[in-house]
Amino acid sequence: MEFPAHLATMPMHAITEIHGEPGLLARFRLEIRDFDEAERERLTEALDLAARLHRDDRRVREPYLNHLLRVAIRMLHHYRVRDVDVIVAGLLHDTVEDHPAELAGDRAAGDVRAAALATLADRFGPRVARLVAAVTNPVYDPDRDRHVQYREHVAASLDQEPWARVIKVSDFTDNGVGVIHSVGPKVPTWAAKYRPLVPVLRDLVTRPDTPLAPPVKRHILDQLDLAEERFSAILDAPAHPN
Repeated sequence: MEFPAHLATMPMHAITEIHGEPGLLARFRLEIRDFDEAERERLTEALDLAARLHRDDRRVREPYLNHLLRVAIRMLHHYRVRDVDVIVAGLLHDTVEDHPAELAGDRAAGDVRAAALATLADRFGPRVARLVAAVTNPVYDPDRDRHVQYREHVAASLDQEPWARVIKVSDFTDNGVGVIHSVGPKVPTWAAKYRPLVPVLRDLVTRPDTPLAPPVKRHILDQLDLAEERFSAILDAPAHPN
């Protein structure tokens, strides 16, 4: 497939709509072309593992891998992240939550999530495993509101993991700001889930120890404002009269 010369500057939603997964893969490779060979090999290994584990997963109208690619590309391009551990963790951030047994393999007996994290630590290092653990949602208490538990987990798990905040805000941007590109009855549910997280993320992003440059933080805050506008459009719009 041929891609335009301006693929490196196209908005990600445009790449997704026009070129799909192949276009996002090409854009990811453009973003990592200046890394050294060992770093590119490590990133490619993480991408291949994510593609294998999520091979049958769908995200509304698209392969789930598209979401993971956008999370990684956003960190590389918009957040100016050059820390390979962080990009690897971004590509793998849903593996422990969604496919722990397959990831853990022969270690799957007992605590399968712990075994999956141990596998990540062996393959990519303990820091990657720690970052993935920080952005992995807990097993929820069925007697409590899931959305409340989700927000509590985000605030608590990211408090001591500044780089995990970077992964989470990219993930949130794709899910929250990107909700406007979704269709179906779950859209209001997603908007209601993500809307209360905006002030939590705004606080985390603006902390002095969050390792992003001031212009990047301003960009993220603008995106959080856009998310608020989109949630309001979905949740607060007056009902149309019959």
